[in-house]
Amino acid sequence: MRIAIIGLGYVGLPLSLQFARSGFNVVGLDVDQSKVDALNAKRSFIGHIPAGEIAEVIENGHFLASRDFTEIAKADAVIICVPTPLGEHREPDLSFVLESGMEIGRHLQKSTLVVLESTTYPGTTEGPLREVIEKKSGLTAGVDFHLAYSPEREDPGRTAHSVGTIPKVIGGMTPACRAKAAALYEKAVEKVHLVNSCAVAEACKLTENIFRSVNIALVNELKTVYQAMEIDVWEVIAAASTKPFGFMPFFPGPGLGGHCIPIDPFYLTWKAYECGLHTRFIELAGEVNISMPAYVVQKTSEALNSREKSVKGSQVLLLGLAYKSNVDDMRESPTFDLMDQLRALGASVSYYDPHIPVITPTREHAEWTGTRSVPWEEDVLRSCDVVVLATHHDAFDMRQLVAWAPLIVDTRNAVSSSGVVPGEGQVYKA
Repeated sequence: MRIAIIGLGYVGLPLSLQFARSGFNVVGLDVDQSKVDALNAKRSFIGHIPAGEIAEVIENGHFLASRDFTEIAKADAVIICVPTPLGEHREPDLSFVLESGMEIGRHLQKSTLVVLESTTYPGTTEGPLREVIEKKSGLTAGVDFHLAYSPEREDPGRTAHSVGTIPKVIGGMTPACRAKAAALYEKAVEKVHLVNSCAVAEACKLTENIFRSVNIALVNELKTVYQAMEIDVWEVIAAASTKPFGFMPFFPGPGLGGHCIPIDPFYLTWKAYECGLHTRFIELAGEVNISMPAYVVQKTSEALNSREKSVKGSQVLLLGLAYKSNVDDMRESPTFDLMDQLRALGASVSYYDPHIPVITPTREHAEWTGTRSVPWEEDVLRSCDVVVLATHHDAFDMRQLVAWAPLIVDTRNAVSSSGVVPGEGQVYKA
């Protein structure tokens, strides 16, 4: 079979490689010429994907990157893996999905399978996506072509699970559509789980990420409460984690990052409003998580005040621009919010992240484009008034950090967990 995968980012590229390794002929489609050129030159632009994996599938003839969407006409299956961001007022932005649908409609052949993997609200696949494909192609979903939804479950930076080992949830517009999608994925992944509709599969993905969002909000709120009581929330979580049932540890931080957890809950909130419902619990969790960068800035101000300094005029270094440990993914990273808020208060702000040497264009923080990471050097850290540890990468040397930085605001409990003993009053937990 020949598969066309639209979108070669953090979801589409790993999926392309998995299908190619499984013996499929895959054409990866993307509008970004730099991505296409890099892949065809056997180079990786995603840190946790080795270039050797790309070279292997190109050399055996199972993968090619292209900007030519007419390749869809040759495909037995088309999989959509494009971003689904939020609009200015936190409303779903399906523009990338619908543009992909229009391209598919222009070139779609009968009996082709179309699968959406992008996270979205229930009803997208059989609603706006189906409509745009049918309008452009003149074909009918469930009759002339197959339509299904299977949510992506990528976890960048972690090696315990991979595309091939994470179960794939699959819902189809009709039983035949579902069977067609299951037959495809069963050849590339270890396990599939079938559900009764596209809407159930869409809701499954939202539920997974809302679960995490709500629980992260809970520990973030507990952090602020326990710190006011002079109780270490990290020690509390470690103690609670000894219970073998009824508890699952989540950990606080400076806010939410990544393309999923900060965004996905609002897709369900928006859809719920259409049904006349108010998702108070989900929205409250969002409010708590969104407020965390301001809390960290407040703690940074308190730390500087302890040294008789103000935020205004201070040299502030942010450690970790990526949204999670040991990856080069800076999408929706709360570090950007910290940088914006600290600079607005008059601080001189810089960052260090070995995984992101330079800030590339983003939708919300274009003003930081081109900013480069400072080097990890003793004189750089000593020259800062305060270092804010926002994301804990394994590459950070905690001994050097404690030895060189005059003042540290630690949002990840990194110093304590490392076993390094700081100087008195040197580390503030936030």
